[in-house]
Amino acid sequence: MEETHTNESALSNLRQRVQEECGRVLVGMGSTIDGCLAALLAGGHVLLEGPPGVAKTLLVRSLAQTLGGSFSRIQFTPDLMPADITGTSVFHPGDGEFRFRPGPVFAHFLLCDEINRAPAKTQSALLEAMQEGTVTIDGEQHSLPVPCVVFATMNPIEHEGTYPLPEAQLDRFLFKLVVGYPEPDVEARLLREAHGRSPSASPEELGLRAVTDPEAVLEARRVVDRVELRDDLADYVVRLFGETRRTPALALGASPRAGVMLLRAAKATAALNGRTYVTPDDIKSVFIDSLCHRVALDPAEEIEGVRASQVLARILDAVEVPR
Repeated sequence: MEETHTNESALSNLRQRVQEECGRVLVGMGSTIDGCLAALLAGGHVLLEGPPGVAKTLLVRSLAQTLGGSFSRIQFTPDLMPADITGTSVFHPGDGEFRFRPGPVFAHFLLCDEINRAPAKTQSALLEAMQEGTVTIDGEQHSLPVPCVVFATMNPIEHEGTYPLPEAQLDRFLFKLVVGYPEPDVEARLLREAHGRSPSASPEELGLRAVTDPEAVLEARRVVDRVELRDDLADYVVRLFGETRRTPALALGASPRAGVMLLRAAKATAALNGRTYVTPDDIKSVFIDSLCHRVALDPAEEIEGVRASQVLARILDAVEVPR
């Protein structure tokens, strides 16, 4: 029990160090960084939605630098092919053999920039990588680095030139984090601190250093596995999910797989806060980000301008919390 407590304390310290390091170049994004860390330790992927220019790409590059993993970026465009993501076999005339040339998906931290600008066929090329940690080329399976986390940025769906993401792909993302415009005081601080930097400077060039490495991240995931969950908290999630399936405001409720991932996210959140057990607040803190992209609004609600996050917030308020 004492060893577990030490490990949980180490995760809390890791969170603080990552926040401090990333905070040197990212202003006012502490809660988003926490969400990305929780998803990483829960073994999930993150969808970042927001308008251009709000530091979504810089966020992922900074996390990759501070967590010590390899980084790769794919700019999604309408003509992007699946092989541009996964890699392809290239013929070498010298020895008369085909050799596999890995694509950008072979990285610890993969940034899929503007994922909703590519058609569904190319978007679906990520599914095996995100779910299985492998890609299959010419019948041969290739393992991705561990951990391998996909961070996909996405402009709001109503912007011209974008495609809706398939439901099966949306379900592979643990969190959908909305990155909006900063508050005026935060934006003023950002302008004061960033005006002297080169717009193209990498986090490494800006002085960010690694505070851990991929092996330590894997050990942190094992710590998350050991976080305790009371039976009544599982029942609480079942009641919450039941409401998402019954409310007329939602045409599609939350699935059992979403419940499994939500509880992993709650365990990661508990560990990052230095605890060995999940509380109801941990579940509530990840509920909306875990489900807002997995549920579907009733068309009548959509016409009225209601957002899925608003419906989920009402459900949180209505369902009794365990003591």
